[in-house]
Amino acid sequence: MKAGIHPNYHEVKVVCSCGNNFVTRSTYDKDELHIEVCSACHPFYTGQQKLMDTAGRVDKFKKRFGR
Repeated sequence: MKAGIHPNYHEVKVVCSCGNNFVTRSTYDKDELHIEVCSACHPFYTGQQKLMDTAGRVDKFKKRFGR
């Protein structure tokens, strides 16, 4: 491997807008990274995800292929 061509890989504190904090390792050049959505507040991971059914497409699919 060539010396001096790889980015610096260090610990970064990630701060979500919901207030959740965690530490990870990254090549991000600052010590703190601010994000809007994390696994603690994302609807998919919290179980609050809602299916948007426009024109009955989900029901039509379930009738054709579901049991």
